[in-house]
Amino acid sequence: MSDRDNSTTDSRAWYEGISGYQWLVLTVCSAGWMFDVFEGQIFVASMRDALPHLLGGISADDPAVKKWVDWSLASFLIGGALGGVFFGWLSDIIGRSKTMIYTILFYSLFTCLTAFATEPWHMVALRFLVAIGVGGEWAVASAMVSEVMPKRSRPVMGSIFHASSVFGTLLAAAVGFFILAAQPWGDSTWKLGFLIGVVPAFLILIIRWKMHEPEQWQEAQDRASKDKTQAMGRIGDLFNAENLRATTIGVTLATIGLITFWGCHIYGKNALLRHAQTQALVAEGISSDADKAAKMAAFSTHKSVIKKAEMTSMALNTVGGGLGLVLFGWFAARLGRRGAFVFYHVGAAVMVAVMFLWLIPKGASYMQLAIALPFFGFLTLGMHAGYAVYFPELYKTRLRGTGTGFCFNMGRIFAAAYLFFVASKLMPEKAALYMIPLYLIGVVVALMGPETKGRELPD
Repeated sequence: MSDRDNSTTDSRAWYEGISGYQWLVLTVCSAGWMFDVFEGQIFVASMRDALPHLLGGISADDPAVKKWVDWSLASFLIGGALGGVFFGWLSDIIGRSKTMIYTILFYSLFTCLTAFATEPWHMVALRFLVAIGVGGEWAVASAMVSEVMPKRSRPVMGSIFHASSVFGTLLAAAVGFFILAAQPWGDSTWKLGFLIGVVPAFLILIIRWKMHEPEQWQEAQDRASKDKTQAMGRIGDLFNAENLRATTIGVTLATIGLITFWGCHIYGKNALLRHAQTQALVAEGISSDADKAAKMAAFSTHKSVIKKAEMTSMALNTVGGGLGLVLFGWFAARLGRRGAFVFYHVGAAVMVAVMFLWLIPKGASYMQLAIALPFFGFLTLGMHAGYAVYFPELYKTRLRGTGTGFCFNMGRIFAAAYLFFVASKLMPEKAALYMIPLYLIGVVVALMGPETKGRELPD
């Protein structure tokens, strides 16, 4: 039986009639993406421990730490962009499952090696190498999920695939909460999180033994062998008359989503961290305008409590984001792809205003922030599932990996530019407010894109 059944008369629910092999593809691709995100987020969970240690034991709030954090994050984004474009192209040439093996091996190996970094520039370089595999895995896996699923299941399956990322973030948060906060290795405990990064390499065995290339990709290969105009993976074709609109819309949506992710979503996890730091100052009888040394001493005394607050905030933000990702498919099936993007972008603009104009500036309580964070995560992250749903539907099979990887990962390049040239000059709360008009621009861009709801996946 074919991997996918796109009968136009099929009225079954999205989960009915899905074969064991299709579930396997979804599971393996989702697991790859979950660990993909873990490899990125373990740095976020440990950066306030790792970089101060690599810089000789300085304070986590020292400007030198922020500089190396920004460089590491930007390096990760650039590596992800290059890896996504390269491996997306490679998957069109040699196949989805073969390429996925290379991406997982790449990010597993270099995440593990990060535990042996001894200089801050090692972290920047290794983040770049990890990201090459991370960016590539998403591009390949999202194309594969789309190609093996029936039309009625694509939006939900694509959303489930992308939503698996939250388990990677939660795993990183758990490592931070239970291991980094406990510090079994003292100041070197951060290395444990990176050593765990070797685990996803075992997925390679399943991919090698159980998964085959999608039938749609095999058919496209046959067409390419008979007609040179149908060649696989020609990047230049992304900009021809047939694909230019799709590429422009895809790159712009991804750019908005990734800049706003680093510009405000990522700061959601700081809400409870800042609250815990304020409480630490109160507990030690230190005023908010005290000198930096006194504050650092108070934070050091309450280090474990502050770390747990940071990880709790990260987890609440992520749980909400996960629900937003999963439900994108539900919204897309009912409102259309464009309607779903509009819903999330408008909601995100409102929620960012609530968080950074009201709750945080007005000194909201721990409970108020804890309640708000899941809603904040839902609306500021949920549209990212749309990239896994929408981008593969914009391109024919011969360009699907290339186009999907290019759109998503060019967004990483622009986000990296933001981190390099803009973020370092702004306070986080101020930067978050600038994201509101960017979300509203996303509404306009989404409405300009082609609507793919109910359409067959292009051959």
